[in-house]
Amino acid sequence: MTRYPSLQHELARSPKTWLVTGVAGFIGSNLLETLLKLGQQVVGLDNFATGHRRNLDEVQSLVSPEQWARFQFIQGDIRALDVCRQACEGVDYVLHQAALGSVPRSIDDPITTNSANIDGFLNMLVAARDARVKSFTYAASSSTYGDHPGLPKVEDLIGKPLSPYAVTKYVNELYADVFARNYGFTTIGLRYFNVFGKRQDPEGAYAAVIPKWTAAMIKGERVSINGDGETSRDFCFVENVVQANLLAATTSDAAARNQIYNVAVSGRTDLNQLFAALRKSLASHGVDYALEPVYRDFRVGDVRHSQADIGKARRLLGYAPQYDINAGIAAAMPWYISHA
Repeated sequence: MTRYPSLQHELARSPKTWLVTGVAGFIGSNLLETLLKLGQQVVGLDNFATGHRRNLDEVQSLVSPEQWARFQFIQGDIRALDVCRQACEGVDYVLHQAALGSVPRSIDDPITTNSANIDGFLNMLVAARDARVKSFTYAASSSTYGDHPGLPKVEDLIGKPLSPYAVTKYVNELYADVFARNYGFTTIGLRYFNVFGKRQDPEGAYAAVIPKWTAAMIKGERVSINGDGETSRDFCFVENVVQANLLAATTSDAAARNQIYNVAVSGRTDLNQLFAALRKSLASHGVDYALEPVYRDFRVGDVRHSQADIGKARRLLGYAPQYDINAGIAAAMPWYISHA
């Protein structure tokens, strides 16, 4: 048995208390769903800046009343230290997902991105340290690799950040490392690579490419591609991310703690290939899309290619992604169609 199924059995037998920040968001709500289905106690914190109450309502519809009763929600902002302290009381593990994502958003408004992603992060570190939680697992980002040209991306080789967002996520890693060194506090950073899946918001100027394109295609609207379509990414289905969080938070291996890990599938899909894959998946569900994409200028702050080396996570955490891009699209498509 691989590590993740074994861990799921362990948690079901011996429930713990988890704090998920950003719980009403895309990744946070998927973590909440999995944890509740495993019989865990979950405290959720969100200010609804980018999360949605409808995500919590959907999770409630997918779990039993007994499981939902194990969830405590706190509406609050990580930029308020007293809120962070309240959320951390009696918690075993912290899964810190709350942040203002998006490279373009950070370029438009670097001050708010800095406030949420650095000030809020430091508040959470202090609160979790003082509450003596067992571990603090946080959402890092592949944007930290910046202009480093090497592929695949290896954790200890990074370049210069290309956006304010990337700066904030790198500072998170620096703070986590300092807390580990100065306070003996266990932290693990997970550098996510282009996560997608159910409950990812397709609306707004900063929507991620897969939900945005899929929603447009379902509605018969034309899709716009930034650049020539050869920009590539390591797209990672959200269930892989859930697995990585649970493995990281609960690891008993001292060598695995206070580390940074890539979370992806170690694949590369360019935007033209992604467009074709989405069109093919939609067709398999009876949704025909005949329009060709429109190509426009490259987007400021974007890296050209991204692909993760996941060997470190495999070796130290037992991470074994269950979904490649095609399996992830197939699993997510019914949700996208039903919520278009």
